[in-house]
Amino acid sequence: MLKLVGIAPHPPIIIPAIGRGELDKAAKTVAGMQALSRKVKEAEPELIIMITPHGPVLREGPAVLASELLEGSFAQFGFPQIKINFKTDRKLLELLRQETENDALRPVFLGGTSNLSHGRDDLDHGAMVPLYYLQQEGLDLPGLHITFGFNNYRELYHFGQSLRRAADQRGLPYVVLASGDLSHRLIPGAPAGYNRRGAEFDQKLVDYLAGAEVEKILNFDQQLVEEAGECGLRSFVIALGMLDGAAFKSDIISYEGPFGVGYLVALLEPDRAGSFNPTKLARSTLEHYFRLGKAPALPDQLSPQLAQKAGAFVSLKKDGMLRGCIGTIEPVRQNLAEEISVNAISAALRDPRFPPLQEEELAALDISVDILSPLEKVENKEELDPRKYGVLVRSGSRSGLLLPDLDGVDSVDEQVLIASRKAGIGSGEPVELFRFTVTRYKED
Repeated sequence: MLKLVGIAPHPPIIIPAIGRGELDKAAKTVAGMQALSRKVKEAEPELIIMITPHGPVLREGPAVLASELLEGSFAQFGFPQIKINFKTDRKLLELLRQETENDALRPVFLGGTSNLSHGRDDLDHGAMVPLYYLQQEGLDLPGLHITFGFNNYRELYHFGQSLRRAADQRGLPYVVLASGDLSHRLIPGAPAGYNRRGAEFDQKLVDYLAGAEVEKILNFDQQLVEEAGECGLRSFVIALGMLDGAAFKSDIISYEGPFGVGYLVALLEPDRAGSFNPTKLARSTLEHYFRLGKAPALPDQLSPQLAQKAGAFVSLKKDGMLRGCIGTIEPVRQNLAEEISVNAISAALRDPRFPPLQEEELAALDISVDILSPLEKVENKEELDPRKYGVLVRSGSRSGLLLPDLDGVDSVDEQVLIASRKAGIGSGEPVELFRFTVTRYKED
């Protein structure tokens, strides 16, 4: 289970032995990293997934270091005696390999059993600085070391989704640390030179993360990103992909830029008691299906809402018009997550009223999910209300259903008539009536 995602900067100057007299200038960041490390410890993880911008960056895809033991030191900063070790979790490594073998964007595995080699010092400072603070808290856990690739944000976000599925299959509690600094151009004399838009980028990114506005991050103004001279955005995008489908709470622990580089420390925590919107699962299922030709594997551990059993309808609209709707009156799958996933694909491809959906239509869709209460038999029409209740009309083996609160359906008689026609039940035939309520979810 994913316990939390940490956003961590990586300036070696916040290592006390390295920073020394300059340490006070980054006091907020030091305190922030200590606070984040305590939060990670409290989560009691057994694995750590480290995402960094300063390992081997490839155009083919994210790089995953496959050697069993990764080692590094701060020798390039004049402190070879400060060393960090990190053990690769071999089971997680193999699960990631299996999960991504048919993905459009596949990671590149370096070292270990691969025939590609990596440098002598496996760990870069982007990984070592956050790991240093965790180890100061007594945490020395295995996991994966991943460097983002020079790929677009959507591709990296999808990689994050695959990484989440692999990590969930591992069956151990884990945390994600997304390492990255923000703009390197905040003040005159900054490492990458000064650009007034550096501060604008930092403010927007902090605001987007604070508001959990993932789409705005995925659609960041590329001119602004380029002018800011950042190094962490792709790390954060992969981590956000791992949160896909889950509401999360954001805690901006600290931000400052004392040396002309933006240092952000933040905590993104899945909100298991918070808002629940199954449309995210429906959309991610369709995106995965159109990319790979199959439904995604569901995680072993589901939220309480998705682990329950219930009937569910998935409705697809394009330009305000219905494009597909398929559902189940009562649960036929092992949990609601599977019910939604299967019905989303059926609504897209198997609604006989419409031609199969094409991948290019996905972006224009509005998706809603209706979760049904158990059926309740009623004795007469007076117990129905088309705004409040859906109706199931049954005659022998034939049955027709109509959801509640539909445009143009204003009376009980209309509702029963339409449901009867869907089942081929003629007027005057004896029928049984059942009502149900729905909880309707629409995309944010």
